[in-house]
Amino acid sequence: MVKDKNQQNTDKKTFSLRRRLIVWLCNLIIMGLIAVGVYVAVIYFRMPSLDAILHETRPAAIVFLDNQSNEIRSDNRIMGTPVSTQTLPPHVWQSIVAIEDKRFFKHGPIDTRALLRAIVLNAVNGRFAVGGSSITQQTAKNIFLSRDKKISRKVQELILSYWLENRFDKNQILDLYMNRVSLVGGLRGIDAAARVMFQKPAAQLTLAESTQIAAMLKAPTTYSPLRNPDKNIARARTILQEMVRQGYIDLNTARKAAAELGPARETVDTNLYRYWTDFVTDELSSQIGITDSDLYVHTTLDAKLQNKITAIMPRNLGTHQGATVAMERDGAIRAMIGGANYQASQFNRATAHRQPGSTFKPVVYLVALENGMTPESSVNDSPFAIGDYNPKNYNGRYYGDITLATAFAKSVNSVPLKLTKQYGLDSVLAMAARMGVGNKLRREYSTVLGASEMNLVDLTTLYAVIWNDGESVRPYSITKITNAQGDVLYERNPSEPIKILGDTTVEYMNELLGDVVAPNGTGHRAAAPGVIGGKTGTSNENRDAWFIGATDELIIGVWVGNDDFTSMGAKITGGTIPAQIFHDIVE
Repeated sequence: MVKDKNQQNTDKKTFSLRRRLIVWLCNLIIMGLIAVGVYVAVIYFRMPSLDAILHETRPAAIVFLDNQSNEIRSDNRIMGTPVSTQTLPPHVWQSIVAIEDKRFFKHGPIDTRALLRAIVLNAVNGRFAVGGSSITQQTAKNIFLSRDKKISRKVQELILSYWLENRFDKNQILDLYMNRVSLVGGLRGIDAAARVMFQKPAAQLTLAESTQIAAMLKAPTTYSPLRNPDKNIARARTILQEMVRQGYIDLNTARKAAAELGPARETVDTNLYRYWTDFVTDELSSQIGITDSDLYVHTTLDAKLQNKITAIMPRNLGTHQGATVAMERDGAIRAMIGGANYQASQFNRATAHRQPGSTFKPVVYLVALENGMTPESSVNDSPFAIGDYNPKNYNGRYYGDITLATAFAKSVNSVPLKLTKQYGLDSVLAMAARMGVGNKLRREYSTVLGASEMNLVDLTTLYAVIWNDGESVRPYSITKITNAQGDVLYERNPSEPIKILGDTTVEYMNELLGDVVAPNGTGHRAAAPGVIGGKTGTSNENRDAWFIGATDELIIGVWVGNDDFTSMGAKITGGTIPAQIFHDIVE
């Protein structure tokens, strides 16, 4: 009896202990679940607005086009044009699904089967060899754009994956994926990749090109058709096999596409146009201001001419810097190079202010011609001084009594100074103002010889007035601006030009400019078929060398110098390197 009671007490104690253990375990589980719930809730509430993520904004893209409406460069195009399963050829999205998530349309946010298979294969291989993320999970990753390996990051991914599947259908999620996936050089979306790799929008991709874009999804750099075409093509073949296996295409179609696979073409080096597009961007803000919409900017640039000048300049410059502007008579800028190498220096020397030297002298001669002088009028070349200012001729020689034409062709210094004294400094500055370059000139005699700084665009414009039959010229770079829908936001509507110079004055000045490129002129190196005239210029101590010349079609200005304003040496003048560059451009 006593034994039975002891046994009963023992059983009661055992039962009580078990009950306490069960209760304790249940409480632990409940507390764990609460802790996990709180952790997930905290992460959820720390997430940015899902709607804000979904409707992510980006800087407005600016697409620059040349005068033939060909795209030459784009800024801020980090994402391509939005695409969808409805607007793309089926083979584009099918190639993605076939290789990235073949059961995408059958499973939920997570493909449990693929995930378990990946875990087993990775365990067998002893390394991460296979991924098991669904397209929905990858879309979540691309939306968050974070590469952190933290647990919180994976929790956010799962939360967003379920949110995406709850809010959108499979096609819409696939659309998000195609528009957000990171592929090449920071660009996002298959449309951006298609434009970089194949110079076409995603809507025009062939089956072969589609598989080559899809091949990059695994590792954009490793499987790039530009950097590693062999690896890209091998994976593209695998994708074609999967598309056959999954019933998207037949074997003959796959074989035909496989024969079309090849390395992607290198895109044009858009650095050729960077000085130009930087210049146009500044002009753009003055035309339409700030906008949030994508813009297509139709410019005046002649891409072929730009490419030729870009190739010509470095082989002439040596260790110096240089700039070139080519302009039509109405002011349309057809080419602009602001330096020897944009990657080395983004400073645009075509808009930098430097001393123009003797290239300013035509302004003085125009005053003289308007006051009745002719190229055959007699002038005296002899030492000149006004106060402490007594400049010498470049070569130290004086020619005595010579014609106005000879004085101009030899670019003597005393004659324009004497003409300025005769007709008044104010008359010279007024002439410069009429031609659009007088606002910032200093009222002193040194200005006559080019001591007041000007930039190459303004100087080329001054000469354009002469070769535009004396009519006003306003340089321009933009002809039209449209948005992505084709709506015209701006279109150039030029006003009627103003007659600035009389016909006789223009005729005489053309004669003077023509003598400069004659065999005995300072610009004889610029002579070439079609050249109608020009003018050399060299600033003090050979810091700047200029040549401005013209053909029947273009006015071309060239500047050469050093960025630090040091001398280039006595051998470099406007009649040497700048004239030679002009000559090479014309030829």
